[in-house]
Amino acid sequence: MRSTATESADQAYLAALKLLAGRDYTLAALACKLEQRGYQHQQVAETLVRLSAEHFLDDRRYAERFISQARESGRYVGYRLRQELKRRGVPTELAAELLEGCCDRAAELALARQVLSRRYAGFDPAASDDRVRRRVAGFLQRRGFGCEVIRQLLDRRRPCDECI
Repeated sequence: MRSTATESADQAYLAALKLLAGRDYTLAALACKLEQRGYQHQQVAETLVRLSAEHFLDDRRYAERFISQARESGRYVGYRLRQELKRRGVPTELAAELLEGCCDRAAELALARQVLSRRYAGFDPAASDDRVRRRVAGFLQRRGFGCEVIRQLLDRRRPCDECI
């Protein structure tokens, strides 16, 4: 006969597998989800160790995928990407390691141009009024682009074809 503690640990493991079948999680995020579902801290810890040993759960893999997807889509860059990783439970040291040297100024400028052309097709900084330029600048800031990159894109002296 199995003890109820073992059955509970197995139930926590099965619940974690169901969650992981839907999408990837970090260790911290999955622990939070399991505790919200009423599993004890000890059961959650055992489940996380087991899932990590079986390679179902890996913070590095999660962070690498997330960074890749965020950079491809232009959804998050720079400091905003770092904040999103932290919010999703990626350890700060791991995020710093993965983001170290990942973006140089030219690549960030090219990505900003791409994001800007998708969102504001036909935007011309020379022909735009200040209200539109502020809206575009705010959009790029919320994505995490730096002030220097935004300033380069919104410079009125640049020819239109250089900006986008």
